[in-house]
Amino acid sequence: MSSVTIKDIAKLAGVSHTTVSRALNDSPLINPETKERIKSIAGSLNYTPNYSARSLVLDRSYNLGLFFSTLHTGTSSGFLYEAVKGVNDVIKDQFNLIVRGIDDYKSYHNVNRKSFDGLIVMSQSASDQSFIEYAADKEIPLVVLNRPIDKVEVMNLVPDDQSGAYRAAEHLIEKGHRRIAIIEGKQGFKSTQARRDGYREALEKHGVPLRSEWIVPGNYDLESGYAGMSRLLDLAERPTAVFCSNDDMALGAIKAVTERGLRVPDDLSVVGFDDHLFSSFMTPALTTVRRPIEEISRVGAEKLLSFIEKKQVEKSTVYFHTELVIRDSVKTIAGGK
Repeated sequence: MSSVTIKDIAKLAGVSHTTVSRALNDSPLINPETKERIKSIAGSLNYTPNYSARSLVLDRSYNLGLFFSTLHTGTSSGFLYEAVKGVNDVIKDQFNLIVRGIDDYKSYHNVNRKSFDGLIVMSQSASDQSFIEYAADKEIPLVVLNRPIDKVEVMNLVPDDQSGAYRAAEHLIEKGHRRIAIIEGKQGFKSTQARRDGYREALEKHGVPLRSEWIVPGNYDLESGYAGMSRLLDLAERPTAVFCSNDDMALGAIKAVTERGLRVPDDLSVVGFDDHLFSSFMTPALTTVRRPIEEISRVGAEKLLSFIEKKQVEKSTVYFHTELVIRDSVKTIAGGK
């Protein structure tokens, strides 16, 4: 049995197929009685919308793009999941969601208003600036998340990473730690810089020594957390606490500690960043900074759908608070030594 088409509904309703398409998409051009009659006929026939046909009539692709700076290195599985979930919870079945890495594109010519009704850019580094400027220049409805944007006016939703890192480092200081190391995130990422700045700001404000050997590189993945902690454990004078720039690296760091026959937090305190789902289920449960990526993605998707429907784009910057979540991975040191 062949599937029901708009033309079948139009024949039964005694109207044009354009009227049917507009009615099924709640167009204000169709009067309510006709709209309800067409919807009733479509329901009785178990009609399933044909996105290609709708696209031709309404001049839409019904595609939304969720673009990351990169999907290859530095994008943790938890970060990717929260971003996709936040957007998907909003758009549901209204649009097709296409997830891509900007660094996979040699040319942007296939990114246009015919292929995408709107774009959400999860910006991780300045390397995607040219893509953002391109999309803005092509007047594709656009929302940029995660990184403060310069030079081009867009709707920009940003988590306050620096203050979150500051609170994490200050928490360690308040617990008596003065030998505090950091495993940094992927080089070139704005979040890496913001978290480094927050860490340094807290240590400097409280007069805690900032030693170069306690600042080690990372890559936002388990392996670099493990390698960074191994490097710190090999030092003649070890830190008593380590701030890991995300939870994935914290997990790798804790594995390195336990493999040396040491324990967290008895021998070494560890703090993470992001508050991924697994962080509360680790042993010990991880003290970390909650970064509302799912919420930011959800709000970004809501704003983008509004831009598409109203055909008017808002341009402003909105900051989202980060929150210190205290669990079991930090020990109090008497006397601060």
